[in-house]
Amino acid sequence: MKFLSYNIQYGVGLDGRFDPERIAASLEGADVIALQEVTRNFHRNDHADLVAVFRALMPQYFSTFWPACEIDAGSAIENGRAVERRFQFGNMILSRFPILSTRLIGLPRTRTFSPMNLQRGATEALIETPSGPLRVYSVHLDHAYPAERIAQITYLKEKVLSYSREGGAMTGGKDFGFPELPHPDDFVLMGDFNMQPEGPEYIAMTGTTDAFYGRSLRLENPVDALAHLGRLSSESYSWIDPSDHNKRMHLDYCFLSAGLTPRLRNAWIDTKAEGSDHLPVGFELD
Repeated sequence: MKFLSYNIQYGVGLDGRFDPERIAASLEGADVIALQEVTRNFHRNDHADLVAVFRALMPQYFSTFWPACEIDAGSAIENGRAVERRFQFGNMILSRFPILSTRLIGLPRTRTFSPMNLQRGATEALIETPSGPLRVYSVHLDHAYPAERIAQITYLKEKVLSYSREGGAMTGGKDFGFPELPHPDDFVLMGDFNMQPEGPEYIAMTGTTDAFYGRSLRLENPVDALAHLGRLSSESYSWIDPSDHNKRMHLDYCFLSAGLTPRLRNAWIDTKAEGSDHLPVGFELD
């Protein structure tokens, strides 16, 4: 199974051109996809409904979208009727396999005066894959404040690791005529974490390293797919500054539960994609 994560910057590429078809082409061949910066009614992409756009471009995929942030964008009374126009900003998951349940996990945030700070979240999807049920999360963390990212990571890890105790989107579904949902231990966290390798936030996610054993595989610490395969280096990058293409950082990751590491076969960054200021990152499980 191939997994991909892509912060699509509301469909606008490094060249400043809005081109969702170009983004969809970069996603070809993936089985499970996590998108960030998916918007509805945003003036920077001519108010496109990107959820509808990607569902139309990729009709063979099941999908779910949750806006972490929604604010008014010009609602009004027109001809005696309330017309709602709302800006939505969130994360989307697309899957070739059925999505059994989904929910939004809102992440901690603090009020700013500058720079802009909006609500961030993780879209959770319980997916029925050919290898069994798997939890997948499309994640987008704060972009400006390391302490806030650490708080978000701490909260997210607690939610992910306590899934079987908490029960996900629904438990006891038979009361509503639904089958009981599975509660798999394994999970995948993909997205724009806005942190750099081995920084404080990265260590909060993956744990510290030991001088002899390195970074051990532990239930409490998700595993960076790229690093686990020895493919994360000081030259790795997943973001390019649109105003200076020589300025690059590695901000996007695919993390997986330690129990999935025996199935990890490949991991990569698609440095040829131009549909966003970020690059797609992906991995493959057998």
